[in-house]
Amino acid sequence: MSSSSNSILPGPPSRSNLSAADLSTSGLLAFASGPCVSLVDSQSLQLISTVSLPSPLSSASPTVTSLRWAPLPLRRQRGDPFSSQLLIAVGDNLGRIALVDFRVPSVRLWLEQDSDGGVQDLCWVLALPESYIIAAISGSSSLTLYTDSGHVFWKHDSSPEFISCIRCDPFDSTHFCLLGLKGFLLSVKLFGITENDVTSKEFHIQTDSTDLQKLEREALVSSSSSSHSSTAVFPFYSAKFSFSPHWKHIIFLTFPRELVVFDLQYDATLYVVALPREYAKFVDVLPDPNQEFLYCLHFDCRLSIWRRQEGEQVHVLCGIEELIPAIGISAPLPSLLSLLISQLDSTLQNIRKIHSDPVLDASMVDDSFYFSGDDDAFLGFKTHFISISDDGKLWSWILSVKRDKDSSNLQSNDKPLKSSTDTSFEVYVAKSENISTFIDCFYLQKISLMQISLVGQLQLLSSTVTILAVPTPSMTATLARGGNSPAVVVPLVALGTEAGTIDVVDVSANAVAASFSAHTSRIRGLNWLGNSRLVSFSCSRVSTRTGGFINRLAITCLRSGVSKGFRVLQKPERAPIRALKVSSSGRYLLILFRGDPVEVWAMTKSPVMIRSLTLPFTVLEWTLPTIPNSAEKSLSKQPSISSNQETIVSGTPKASDFIVGTADGQLQDDTSESFAFALVNGALGVFEVYGRRIRDFRPKWPEASFNTFDGLITAMAYRVPHVVTGDKLGNIRWWDVTSGNSSSFNTCKEGIKKIKFSPIYHDSISRGRIFVLFFDNTFSFYDIDSPDPLAISLIRPQIPGSLILELDWLALGTSRFDSLVLCVVGTDGSFRLVEVRVNEKMITQKSHTKPPKEKYRPVPLCTPMLLPVSHALAFRMILQLGVNPSWFNTSSQCIGKRSHSIPERTSSSKDLSSSMIDFPPIGDPAVIEILLKVLEPYRLEGCLLDDEKAKLYSRLVNKGYTARFAFTAAIFGETSEAFFWLKLPCAMNYEANKIKSKISTKHFEEATMLNKITSKGPSVSGFEKIGSLGEGQLKLMAFEQNELWLYASERIPWHENLGGEEAIQNRVHELVSVGNLEGAVSLLLSTSPDSSYFYPNALRAVALSTSVSKSLVELAVKVVAANMVRPDRSLSGTHLLCSVGRYQEACSQLQDAGCWTDSATLAATHLNGSDYARVLQRWATHVMQTEHDIWRGVMLYIAIGAFEQALAAFRKAEQPETAAIFILACQETLANSWSIDDDNADVIAVTKCYELYQEKLVHICMDSPTFLH
Repeated sequence: MSSSSNSILPGPPSRSNLSAADLSTSGLLAFASGPCVSLVDSQSLQLISTVSLPSPLSSASPTVTSLRWAPLPLRRQRGDPFSSQLLIAVGDNLGRIALVDFRVPSVRLWLEQDSDGGVQDLCWVLALPESYIIAAISGSSSLTLYTDSGHVFWKHDSSPEFISCIRCDPFDSTHFCLLGLKGFLLSVKLFGITENDVTSKEFHIQTDSTDLQKLEREALVSSSSSSHSSTAVFPFYSAKFSFSPHWKHIIFLTFPRELVVFDLQYDATLYVVALPREYAKFVDVLPDPNQEFLYCLHFDCRLSIWRRQEGEQVHVLCGIEELIPAIGISAPLPSLLSLLISQLDSTLQNIRKIHSDPVLDASMVDDSFYFSGDDDAFLGFKTHFISISDDGKLWSWILSVKRDKDSSNLQSNDKPLKSSTDTSFEVYVAKSENISTFIDCFYLQKISLMQISLVGQLQLLSSTVTILAVPTPSMTATLARGGNSPAVVVPLVALGTEAGTIDVVDVSANAVAASFSAHTSRIRGLNWLGNSRLVSFSCSRVSTRTGGFINRLAITCLRSGVSKGFRVLQKPERAPIRALKVSSSGRYLLILFRGDPVEVWAMTKSPVMIRSLTLPFTVLEWTLPTIPNSAEKSLSKQPSISSNQETIVSGTPKASDFIVGTADGQLQDDTSESFAFALVNGALGVFEVYGRRIRDFRPKWPEASFNTFDGLITAMAYRVPHVVTGDKLGNIRWWDVTSGNSSSFNTCKEGIKKIKFSPIYHDSISRGRIFVLFFDNTFSFYDIDSPDPLAISLIRPQIPGSLILELDWLALGTSRFDSLVLCVVGTDGSFRLVEVRVNEKMITQKSHTKPPKEKYRPVPLCTPMLLPVSHALAFRMILQLGVNPSWFNTSSQCIGKRSHSIPERTSSSKDLSSSMIDFPPIGDPAVIEILLKVLEPYRLEGCLLDDEKAKLYSRLVNKGYTARFAFTAAIFGETSEAFFWLKLPCAMNYEANKIKSKISTKHFEEATMLNKITSKGPSVSGFEKIGSLGEGQLKLMAFEQNELWLYASERIPWHENLGGEEAIQNRVHELVSVGNLEGAVSLLLSTSPDSSYFYPNALRAVALSTSVSKSLVELAVKVVAANMVRPDRSLSGTHLLCSVGRYQEACSQLQDAGCWTDSATLAATHLNGSDYARVLQRWATHVMQTEHDIWRGVMLYIAIGAFEQALAAFRKAEQPETAAIFILACQETLANSWSIDDDNADVIAVTKCYELYQEKLVHICMDSPTFLH
């Protein structure tokens, strides 16, 4: 027995999952729902697979509360590069953390459980090269660090703080922070995987926690346990934060009614905005990866959009959007649980901007949004969001922002405008310790277009499943009994839910095909009427004063979507409906009441009640379709139902009591159906419904001992001629109604809830396979056709991760050699198909990982990360070396709409190597042809690149190696590598221009330096000038002097209003770094004489003033003459070195103090040539060895011309593929600047390694089977 992960449909997520969701850089969305973790393609919004965490033996079903994708590249630098994993860390409410690999998919490793508290949040942190640790928040205030082997090596208790979330720094993968509900912030830095390699620092952010104190008092009254996470204790009090992807040390925080911008370097709040009471509380904050926009999610499912003002860290509101459309949504409105931004789309947008021609591409519909058509102005951007709601829906949104090219900035004399809400916020901008100002921040930015569009939706199960209905083969047959050739089953399964909706699941696609709101309360019964109608019922109790029940029955038409009630009564009834039983043809319906008579209805166009049976029934079951006559064979080898045998009925009512017409003694004919029943006293019987008549079937009864037992019959199955019953004591009995033969056995378990016959076919050998569902939510298989069913039964087969609530057979096969398929509803709310493959004697069970039927997908899954690892690496190599865009043309895609498509379709019969744009410049050309042949099945299915990515690749393929390398890295989720290739041409040109331009004169250098010294600081536009240098996270790769100086200058105005001695020292340091010595002197001389920093500040003021002007020196001396010198600060020596022009030593001192970025900024301001190169080289070594960021380190090596060191870094990291393509990029750009001919020793070594890599890749690709999701 096996349950394939791509045959599981998860239940809806809820608040108990704590908004656990994560979107990988390759576009794969993982989200939690109950104990399940589901994988979804964010582009096509298709469910890929679902993994359910197994329950511990001593506990209830777990609930996943946190998850995070592992930031691992496709190939690992250590170990086997072809064993990469789609790894995700998953934490649950029981305190367990599992590493789930979606390539298997299963749990690969359980981490050491160190706490009984639930896991609140977790993240991956880089501790050593290619070695990540997991930082997890357990309980309400405990932080635990785990090694990659699952052992705990460091703990921190933050009691009495309530910890809310944890995030990793995008600028430094070894640094992370965690936030508490009251403003507590803990910063942690890793240098290894031992306890001594962890350093931490605490911050306290001032916030209004009045509401939290009230909630805390209420929580203490109800429960004092600290094992619960803070979000579980305070579900509607949220505190979240995110690191800025644009500015180091800056974080954005949201408390329920406050938005805060905090500077970790200054330990100061730069900006606070308080929400008015009419606005819903904040839930989360997300920064835009490319632009300086903030997106805040609110509890009322709205999204507020904030933009940073120029020159300061003040954010203004520029839009509010609804994320739950009011149209077509049932009341009450669902809640939005998670909001995520696609990093993949943002990276591709960067690639599109840098490598697209504005003039040529403006004519294209897709790119006219971004470019003005007559210049290089980047006028707009788009952001892709994924939101998850608690009604089982995943929403895909595109936010489009287009700016007016004539008004890129909001000038100081622009008139402030009120927003459309006509409401103002109170904004607190810190100016000193006790001074705040109130300003109106509702400026409407000059944005000509801002709109959000819903571009896709995925509907999963809308609520917790309560009932399951599976069609039977006879429902599509002409005759009531199905005839001798039963028709194929409709591949639909109906699920009734807690919320009153009916979800119809297409099992061939493992997706919800339709959802109908049939009831307003829990659906307690659901059955098929034919193959296009459903009958269901719900029941609600009237007030205790009047008593009674309101029973609602409805017929839902799948074609029209209309649910129409029948048997509508004006007054409440005495008894509730207990169950519905529909005949196999769908013509008749039995309505069972609790303690009342059973009603028999004819389900015509307008249902009509035929008869009310006043007997104490316990269970009723209609007969299943008869065994086909072509291979008719009874379970007990007795004469079949076709014999006209008439027996004496004993222990049951007389047939004359119920016959409406005349009974001629005949057995069933082709227009009649029968049902078996059991009474309270244990008596059994079979009635037959013929038209509007009900008559006794008159079966042959077994011996009297069959009815003498103590257990009440609780379950029954009936397939002519056999009746199987189960009771509350665990006994199973079966009886042949034509021969009277019977037998029984005990299952050694108590309480049988359900019995079902397995499907049979004309060539089936055994006709007696049944499953038995027990009241403890376990089940077993038995073959009662065998001499000893209990001895060879499959006792309690387990489905990992869930107990069973409901299950039924799904007849998808056509012969006995096909697998048996079970539809299962778990107690966790999930729906799954379970494949059972057994031999004819059911002695063993065989696992089978192949799904029962090939899954249907409306569009191919175009996610290269889902390919087998070796095939994904092959596709990566093909894209890097350059394949003709026409190679992606297949019949399965809309090629006519592609700009790159050609009339001819690539044929697999011709020379595949001609599909490449050029002869491979490195490696074995025969390898490329083999790899193309391996990828041919994926190409024909159209599951390599979707239309949008294929169109972008067609524009990049002829624009050089680096453009293709960046695109390839982006679609495989390696964002840092993509930024590296995007920035590489700039770095190479920088080095090449530096070599050519050594004729700079000393006069020019002095003039440039004087201009920087006397400058008060440029008016740098955060949206225009900075954006033109590096978009979004591309700033991570900054190396040019102008870039570093502009970035540092942009930060200075943010801190002008900050008070305190520490802030002044940091501001002086910033001013000196950018060369604004006059501003630094002025700030130093403003220090109060009572301050402990006055005398060192005075000394530095005098020293720095000598580099500005004589008059400034005289002013500084006059101020210092009135005072004397006392203790100094560690960075003061750096400033004194700057005052005498010893900038090289000052940079070294800053690097020794760990101020690497400040050292680079100072060097960019004052140093040139080899002096500047030495500073960058030492910085690159630090980035490589301490921060373990190979891409930033290599970028710095390239900026100073150290190409041999860059190549050595790739070789040391065991990346032969990257080293080889790096040589190609260098040959393309620096052919005359670096000896990279074929005789170069490094080139020869890399080429040999690359050929060995290709050889190994080919062998593994040929051995790996094609796998299509």
